[in-house]
Amino acid sequence: MPTSTDKKSAPPGTRERLVGAMIRTLQTRGLHGAGLSEILALAKAPKGVLYHHFPGGKNALAVAAVETTVAWSCDWLDKLMDQHEHPADALRDWIARAMGGLGDSGFEIGCPMAAVALESTAADVELRAALARGFDAIRLRIAQALVRAGHDEQRARGLAALMVAAYEGGLLQARVANDVTPMLQATDTLLLLLKTKE
Repeated sequence: MPTSTDKKSAPPGTRERLVGAMIRTLQTRGLHGAGLSEILALAKAPKGVLYHHFPGGKNALAVAAVETTVAWSCDWLDKLMDQHEHPADALRDWIARAMGGLGDSGFEIGCPMAAVALESTAADVELRAALARGFDAIRLRIAQALVRAGHDEQRARGLAALMVAAYEGGLLQARVANDVTPMLQATDTLLLLLKTKE
């Protein structure tokens, strides 16, 4: 039975609220459209507390948002892979959830990682490093599942890279078109490749 100290039942702390607010803001406004006042208001947190938890300010908070998004994505992929016999079926559910969220938001909520990646510059060293680690972790999860399903390791890595590219590129195209068709076309074709081993 959950107790008052159980992490699942405890309300999110200030740090978690700040990260959640940053993720939400990145999904709707992107990195440069994310104003600190808006993020703080969404998190219900005073300004001083931001620098207490994130001395690097908005960029440090964005790094934490990326890392949290990656951790959630990897956990979700693991659960889906456990629920399905073939990785292609798990990935279909993964994509369906993203398309559902996009449609439910009126095509306003995109992927926070894509938003940050598109807006980052060479000066955003920590941010780009977090994104690179994140995309690598997601590709690795998919590739490992494909290897377990019988794919050659090199092919599995290539298919995983294609899957992430189709997912992110499909979301971007669907968001601007107000239509999930581009994402469906790309991913349906790719998922057929995952069912074959040659």
